[in-house]
Amino acid sequence: MIKASNIQKFYGELQVLKGVDLHIKKGEVVSIVGASGAGKTTLLQILGTLDVQSNKKESSLIINDVDVTHLSAKELARFRNEHIGFIFQFHQLLPEFTALENVCIPAFIKNTPKAEAEKRAKELLRFLGLEKRQTHKPTELSGGEQQRVAVARALINNPSIIFADEPSGNLDSESADRLHKLFFELRDKFGQTFVIVTHNEHLANMADRKLVMVDGLITTSKKEVV
Repeated sequence: MIKASNIQKFYGELQVLKGVDLHIKKGEVVSIVGASGAGKTTLLQILGTLDVQSNKKESSLIINDVDVTHLSAKELARFRNEHIGFIFQFHQLLPEFTALENVCIPAFIKNTPKAEAEKRAKELLRFLGLEKRQTHKPTELSGGEQQRVAVARALINNPSIIFADEPSGNLDSESADRLHKLFFELRDKFGQTFVIVTHNEHLANMADRKLVMVDGLITTSKKEVV
């Protein structure tokens, strides 16, 4: 599913990633933990093709059997839209659009017909318990509801992989717990692979594997019982 080799990242003279090797299997829920500044978010952004490793010629990043380092910018944008979903700490919903419209945006970018996109969005919102909230705008939704809309948006194109960066960091404990359980329900129902950067130890320990990052490298990989 994901095979990364020798991923390095420099910001000026500061080396944030120091040669990360990583293999994630299809259907795994993998958490990445570590202190602030360890390189977790930088790694996630590179794995999610939002950023590029500094040593592109000396490294590789294969997702779904495609070496994404060889794709043009246009090809990479299309690949990202079709294969990858993102969930961020702050939901990044567009305030002028309803929940349904926010969920549909990636499908519209993919040129999915409006009727088909809205049907899929309504199915996801129903699955996430938001059927009665689909015409509400973000300001009319609770924090937990906004994040579930963001989850639906990440799933709209049926991506193979979901990358989540501190997805429950802005939620109260009850909403966070519901979101954590939801990831596993989604994996079981839709078969997605989840890669989750988190400071939440409970979520990290729920994962199939917990990767620990220290100073730009993955130092340990711990198998957890879900």
